[in-house]
Amino acid sequence: MLNLDVFRVSSRSFKNNRLRTFLTVLGISVGIGTIFFLVALGYGLQKLIIENIASENALLALDVTEKNDVVQLDKEALEKIKNIEEVEEAFPLVAKKVEIEKEKLSSEVRLNLIDSGYFDLEGVKLSQGEYFQDGEEQVIVSESTLKLLGMGMDNGLGEEVTLFIKEEPASLTGKIELIEKKYQIKGVLKESSEAVVYASLGSLNDQITINRFSKIKVKTSSDAQVSIARDKIIAEGFYVSSVSELVDQAKQVFKVVNIMLVLFGAVALLVSAIGMFNTMTIALLERTQEIGTMKALGASSFDIWRMFLTESMIIGFMGGTGGLIIGYLMSKFFNLVVNILAKSFGGLMVELFYFPIWFAVFVVVFSVFVGLITGFYPAKRAAKLKALEALRYK
Repeated sequence: MLNLDVFRVSSRSFKNNRLRTFLTVLGISVGIGTIFFLVALGYGLQKLIIENIASENALLALDVTEKNDVVQLDKEALEKIKNIEEVEEAFPLVAKKVEIEKEKLSSEVRLNLIDSGYFDLEGVKLSQGEYFQDGEEQVIVSESTLKLLGMGMDNGLGEEVTLFIKEEPASLTGKIELIEKKYQIKGVLKESSEAVVYASLGSLNDQITINRFSKIKVKTSSDAQVSIARDKIIAEGFYVSSVSELVDQAKQVFKVVNIMLVLFGAVALLVSAIGMFNTMTIALLERTQEIGTMKALGASSFDIWRMFLTESMIIGFMGGTGGLIIGYLMSKFFNLVVNILAKSFGGLMVELFYFPIWFAVFVVVFSVFVGLITGFYPAKRAAKLKALEALRYK
């Protein structure tokens, strides 16, 4: 029997028993769709969290801080770190508690003095405005800072604020000097609840003395150099952490989460597979005399086996394709509901689902494989039937 004939005979039952075939395909689709929905949710959450944790350059970065007071993170230490072969760039950060004022409204905020290259390595993102350049008397502020000063997202950019910075005395007998510095707001931080202000380190070089840094952000030349640079900096006596370690830990957690989600979806798929097995067994009983006629006309046991197996694989393929559609529609509906709720409570709209192309292909192939496994036993039974016995069956 030709392959085309096998396919035509196998698909004929879909026309004769439309409702039963539809319900069987729907059962497989629901099972596959559940798996697709849950795994897409797992991948979506992983993608969302990792994108918020780090930018591409942030994955090449290391955070260097002091381990103790014995080895200080000063200008000399900065030069040592810059001279390490694997280090491409190094940007210091000086953190201070300062007073910020705007038209008689004032509050205490954290001031981060940095070079402009620090933004990219830290993964700092803006909701409005632009980043400042080195030496510019402009600042990036958080939304919380704007609220403390009585401003909103729509009227904060371009406004002038005053920072009052305490300069520590050079000696124990010296007096604390209060430096007053005016800045223009150039940008607003995205998704920051902390009252923080970023300013250029160069804008205060002549007014304050920097003896120690709070942190140094180090960029390596490639992924392979991250661990090497890390070991060399640790050897200098500093504590080193990296975003890439956090990302790796997050990926490991989500691997477990995805496995758990697949197991939940597999339960629905198992129920669907049992229904498909039942359908194929009933089809065997209904078509026993038909099988006897086909064998009497010269069809071989292998042809009968192929016919039943092809039918089950077609059901699996249709179930897999239907599962993709059901899973996709479920995810879009769920994402829409979550975003509507988030927006009503003042939150941000996000995309909770991510659909890797390879996984969509895998789902269809897997559903065909489920059809193959489910239909194997009924196909084997059908192939073993003898023509005379099948013709006598009632």
